[in-house]
Amino acid sequence: MLIVLGASGGRAPGRDARGTPSSRLHNDAVHRALMPGDRLEELIEGNRKMEQTELDAKTLARLRALTAWAASAAGAGLSVPAAPQLELIAVARSAESAGVGETFVLRWAATMNWLMGQAAFGVVDPHLQLPEELKMPAELRLAVAGPGDAMASGLVAAVPEATRPEATIPAVPAKSAPRVAGKATVPASKLPKWELAAMEQVRDAITHYAKPLQDLRARDANEGDTRLVVTDMLCEGLDYDKFRDLTTEYMVKQDFADYGVRIDKQMVAFIEVKRISQKLNERHLRQVQMYAVNEGVEWMVLTNGALWQAYHLTGGLPVIVNMAFEIDLLGPASLEEKSQAMFLLHREALKRRRIDEVWKHRAVTEPGPLLGLILSETILDQIRKEVKRQTGITTTVEDLSEAIKTGIVDPKLIAKLYRS
Repeated sequence: MLIVLGASGGRAPGRDARGTPSSRLHNDAVHRALMPGDRLEELIEGNRKMEQTELDAKTLARLRALTAWAASAAGAGLSVPAAPQLELIAVARSAESAGVGETFVLRWAATMNWLMGQAAFGVVDPHLQLPEELKMPAELRLAVAGPGDAMASGLVAAVPEATRPEATIPAVPAKSAPRVAGKATVPASKLPKWELAAMEQVRDAITHYAKPLQDLRARDANEGDTRLVVTDMLCEGLDYDKFRDLTTEYMVKQDFADYGVRIDKQMVAFIEVKRISQKLNERHLRQVQMYAVNEGVEWMVLTNGALWQAYHLTGGLPVIVNMAFEIDLLGPASLEEKSQAMFLLHREALKRRRIDEVWKHRAVTEPGPLLGLILSETILDQIRKEVKRQTGITTTVEDLSEAIKTGIVDPKLIAKLYRS
């Protein structure tokens, strides 16, 4: 059984009350005692580098949550990660991303990620509220429950008794990767670690802020109150630093955008927030579009807290605006669909321009561009030939174009496509 060291008082193991190193030799000794193998020196070196800097408040909160849980679980006789491993995981913000590859550590990944997510929302002692399925790894629950109980609880798939091994551990389906329009879904096992961590952060935030958003809607909260929740969502759910990445009331030619968003000191987006009961409309889009045009920014976001719309602006005369996505966090879409959409606005995803393929696909499949393609001379000529082949009737490209415009397509779309 592994005992977690340094768990007293919720203080970071191996650090004093300010989060600074207290004994590097002690941590190295713990590594050597608990982590034999090829990764020993690599982990010790990583720990030494980490100790050169102080832990920030968020990292300390994650570490306190992990330490309290580990002490409780170890007291119950469970093998849990050691103090130095917990510190590495807290700094990395994800059990899978911490570089601690030991199998028994990764078995607890879901539990530790859940605890860190709760700590990010300010939950005190989240291990006391740990869901039943996270209190021990799946294979351990299976061993404790036995085949009969495991079948009843859904841990083992229903297979014929004659062919089912006594201690079969079911294959756990991988979470889907964020769905990108026009692109096949990538198995979660092949996704980069940062993407898995970002998706988990977005999922947790959407779940956490559903109730506050419902409360705002119920009392018809004003724009200021809505903006408070949006700020929390941007910081806790989408990983923006409110001091480094977000500028409120950003001045644009005697007007003010609600938020200017910077990544690596570069302005990348404007966000306009309306009260939660306000329906987003074209007037709001024109408002944020003006900011983007004047500042040369290509991304625009409209939100009332619940509904989020992301637009791309292509400069030129005239400018071209395309919606990348729209998602209602209080709507009927599944949590996975909401997470896939909001993931595109996550700081790490926007930095890597994951949203580009989405808006480009949507841009070319909107009614206007598709109609323009259908009415092109090349396509109309192909239609003319097919009409001749199937019916024996000879027609012209001009006749086909007129028939499509007047008899098939919505006149409003025609007016929009051919307006001067």
